[in-house]
Amino acid sequence: MRQNGDSMRAYAATDVGMKRSVNQDCIYSSLEPVGKLDNLFIVADGMGGHKAGDVASRYTVENFVELVKESKEKDIITLINNAIANVNEGLYEKACSGEDYAGMGTTLVVATISDNVLKVANVGDSRLYIVGDDICQVTRDHSYVEELVSSGKINRTEAREHEKKNVITRAIGGCESVEAEMFSVELRKGEKIVMCSDGLSNMVEDADIMKVVNETDDLSQVCEILIEMANSNGGKDNISVIIIEP
Repeated sequence: MRQNGDSMRAYAATDVGMKRSVNQDCIYSSLEPVGKLDNLFIVADGMGGHKAGDVASRYTVENFVELVKESKEKDIITLINNAIANVNEGLYEKACSGEDYAGMGTTLVVATISDNVLKVANVGDSRLYIVGDDICQVTRDHSYVEELVSSGKINRTEAREHEKKNVITRAIGGCESVEAEMFSVELRKGEKIVMCSDGLSNMVEDADIMKVVNETDDLSQVCEILIEMANSNGGKDNISVIIIEP
């Protein structure tokens, strides 16, 4: 999915990976205004039995976009928070509606850029990085392993190989209410943004992501190489990537 705006470019891609039969990731990318937002980018990584994860991520993305379009709220943070609260409530009700949907949920990372300021909301362990001379993970994983790292019980290297690295502590649809973590970052010239599901971040080291992003200006090629690397390293999960050049 290639997009070019007046001063921004973006490319988004998703892949089923090497081990899964269904792609439970859902992505959205718009350089055009969506409601009161100047642009909108979303990655959601669904979970649940059968096709419930697929339903959860698609429901969340589609309904979030509609809620943003309908909202009259002018404050961006409030607008995003309200949309997340509403979509969580709807997905939780759906998860409680029948056995097929029991236990389903999804991660969610949302980004929008206005006046060179990046605003991000995240729930779960899908990530947003800023890549320039270095690579900086803006979002904070809501996961069991991240809690172990924060408390000093394990280090980052051990975290990558931990048997419970896929256990998340916060998800859309997991409870009646959910609190998204919000971030606001002023962007510097030359920086690019990478949004991804853990199908990329668990399979490719941050330093390698940075190297690929900085090697070429062809955003579609960056996405293709990163997905190829994740698959070459095992492709154990669905892989989603959005690259944004503000």
